Amino acid sequence: MKPYYTPDNLKRIPELVRLAPQTANSFLTFEKNVYHASDAIPLKTKELIAIAVAHLTGCPYCIDVHVKKYKELGGTREEIVEAVLVAASTRAGAILSHATHALNAFDGVPGNHADSSADEPSSDLSAKGPECFC
Repeated sequence: MKPYYTPDNLKRIPELVRLAPQTANSFLTFEKNVYHASDAIPLKTKELIAIAVAHLTGCPYCIDVHVKKYKELGGTREEIVEAVLVAASTRAGAILSHATHALNAFDGVPGNHADSSADEPSSDLSAKGPECFC
């Protein structure tokens, strides 16, 4: 069985561009500007940030592309690992701090989003739409 993620999949990018040319070109221009229109952050640092973010989003294509670019710019394996660990630690910290919302919801803390429907009259939930978008 062929792996789900393969570099061959990226050969279909031109097809995506043809299917939505204006939007695709807007995105490609945006991406180019992010990396090259400003030098407040050096390109090497931008690539290291991209590697860390790619690990958070779980995109193997982004990991591959940005690691190669970072290596070409003189980046090291140690820097990559440290950046990924910083991203992992930051993500874990965000999860922990967001757990306060779970405690608030459980305890029925007024003003908590999960508690906001308590003051509304009971009605058909399907008419209101989903309560959670995650």
